[in-house]
Amino acid sequence: WSMLLLVIGGYAILQRTDATNDISIDDIVQQNKPFLLYGTAWKKEDTAMYVNQAVHAGFRFIDTACQPKHYNEPGVGFGWTSAAFELGLKRKDFFLQTKYTSINGQDRKRIPYDQHSSLEEQIQQSLEISLKNLKTDYLDSLILHGPERDLESTIRAYRVLESFVDQGMVHHIGISNVYGLDWFTAFYERVRIKPKVLQNHLHPDDNHDVHLRAFCSKHNIWYQSFWTLTANHHLIERPAVYKIAKKHNLTPQTLFFAFLMSLGDAGEDGKRSSYMRPLSGAKSPNHLADDVDLMKRMLAGETFFATKEELAEFSQLIEFPDKFDNVEEEEL
Repeated sequence: WSMLLLVIGGYAILQRTDATNDISIDDIVQQNKPFLLYGTAWKKEDTAMYVNQAVHAGFRFIDTACQPKHYNEPGVGFGWTSAAFELGLKRKDFFLQTKYTSINGQDRKRIPYDQHSSLEEQIQQSLEISLKNLKTDYLDSLILHGPERDLESTIRAYRVLESFVDQGMVHHIGISNVYGLDWFTAFYERVRIKPKVLQNHLHPDDNHDVHLRAFCSKHNIWYQSFWTLTANHHLIERPAVYKIAKKHNLTPQTLFFAFLMSLGDAGEDGKRSSYMRPLSGAKSPNHLADDVDLMKRMLAGETFFATKEELAEFSQLIEFPDKFDNVEEEEL
């Protein structure tokens, strides 16, 4: 490891400076390999520092939103570009994802687009602002931050995203904060370009979205989970989990990430097609290093749950439902 003393916003941080991903972003995406996204919500004026730190640690997939209420999108842009310059990385070495947030999700005093324009114009303006904030001429992924007031309005908004894909300005599209399988199925069936992303709050109160996750697994949709550790810490803070984590030289937190990224159906070659893509909002350099180490090991082909039975046993241990037994195929 080489090291760099970085000073941003008055903070001095000793950081690792090697690029940890030997495999390209395109290969990771096209080969459906597991990865964590760096989540940037609620980091406010420290966003640039934390994003820079995450990139130095090895994160290359970054999630944000054009929503000043909870995100500092310009800070994300400064964070990744400054780190890229320091590390000699290029735009193609990153996966940048942001969101269009409707008026109802915005701070009324800081709406980034013209609230009096049409829905289509609002989304167009939001994209242009995001491209400027993130210092890029294309997005790897753009998702709706949530449904509009009804299904028809949501499809209307999503069609604008589809047009961005047609123009080559956005590579992947999707939606966030959808918690009903029937609604999501109806949405999926009616859109022209199928969503690549469903980003949801992974919470026990929603039965961990077991049916939605099964739908995503079947239809090759990335289920991106946020609040993954915060909402589930009580599941993994158990002696048995600590024991298994220690066996694999992991923390309970990274073991849980490994478990989620191991879920999916095994193909004819025996390799499991992962569909879970958790977000990590880690701020601690040690936690970032743990996350990146896990990604490196999984991208190199290391497995922590060799069989479906091992996954099922761990799922039962932490009381995390999955489609091993309780979700019938005909329901999907």
